[in-house]
Amino acid sequence: MAEDLFKDKIIAHSQHVLRVGQHCNTEETTKQALILPFLDVLGFNSYDPTKVKAEYSADFVGAKCGERVDYALFCHNDPVMFIEAKSWNENLTNHSPQLSRYFNATPEVAVAAITNGREWRFFTDLKDKNIMDDTPFLRISFESFDITKIDHLRQFCYDKFQPEALRTLAEESIYLTSFTRTISSSLKDVDLEFVRYVAGRSNVGRQLNQRFLESITPIVKQAVEKAVSAMVVSGLSGKNEEPEPVSNEEIDETAPIVDPENSKIVTTYTERLLFDYVSLILGDNELSMKDTESYLSILYKEKTNRWILRYFDNKQRPCICVPIELSEQHHSEIKRAGLEMNGSNIIIDRPENILRISGLIQDCLEYCQNDDNFRLKKNK
Repeated sequence: MAEDLFKDKIIAHSQHVLRVGQHCNTEETTKQALILPFLDVLGFNSYDPTKVKAEYSADFVGAKCGERVDYALFCHNDPVMFIEAKSWNENLTNHSPQLSRYFNATPEVAVAAITNGREWRFFTDLKDKNIMDDTPFLRISFESFDITKIDHLRQFCYDKFQPEALRTLAEESIYLTSFTRTISSSLKDVDLEFVRYVAGRSNVGRQLNQRFLESITPIVKQAVEKAVSAMVVSGLSGKNEEPEPVSNEEIDETAPIVDPENSKIVTTYTERLLFDYVSLILGDNELSMKDTESYLSILYKEKTNRWILRYFDNKQRPCICVPIELSEQHHSEIKRAGLEMNGSNIIIDRPENILRISGLIQDCLEYCQNDDNFRLKKNK
């Protein structure tokens, strides 16, 4: 239950950032409206000076430079994380050296972060002890929130904060990025070493000289494409198959998925993201998605007549339509969310924007759950 509560709070915060972020045109407004509320979600109450201290002194020992970091987070009376705050529109890259000075001056601090409210970049000291790395080990964007990062954020919570665990997370993130890049490169641009590895493991019964390897390179490329496609289809269907050494996410999570029975039905990455965001809004309520040549339906109990919404991703401006008549309250929610209407359709330029109208999506689910709505339709 606690995990679900944290997930709900993170989703609510991402909605909040999308809703009010554009109004945060100063650093102080950004702090009050976006940064401190996020710290509260992590369990660092901004009104508790034993957990959050503003304008914390971060000078090197013996130096009196007046260096002060915007926020220092404390666990058990020890500073564990520094946060440098910038206004909504500022580029974070230009300010990393300033953050590194604070971090390097305080050895007991395990993690440093810089944020403008919409993006958070987390750093540690993997390369050289007590020297902040040049690149962040984790980036979080609340404008286009990646739901797979929720478990990462959970480790920053006050009651779970363990510096060594975060360093392990940092190492794993860096390895994952490096391995993903190598695997993707190997699969996209198949070289002779990769062909030799595949042929050797496949026991082809031939001498693996250069001439033979060059002759089978096109076949290996086809095999790679077929294997990746099969993994994607298997992942969508939920079939339990033998685990593969490389997951689809490690190869190319944005690749479109072609229906093996109808090549005109292509499930795009944005369609899959939209389904993930709707699942976050509605929770475990027997949802499924069904793609067609024209639109993606999100269904209740896999019943095609009980569609919660239809998503048209192939239009110039992607949009959704819903099965219920929009009330005045719904129109107000859409307007508050800053979304546009095109007739009865709601423009969803980016899949994460669906989070802004969670109330309407909840009402659509309730409509589909009510058997009376469908008995009435049947009798008409």
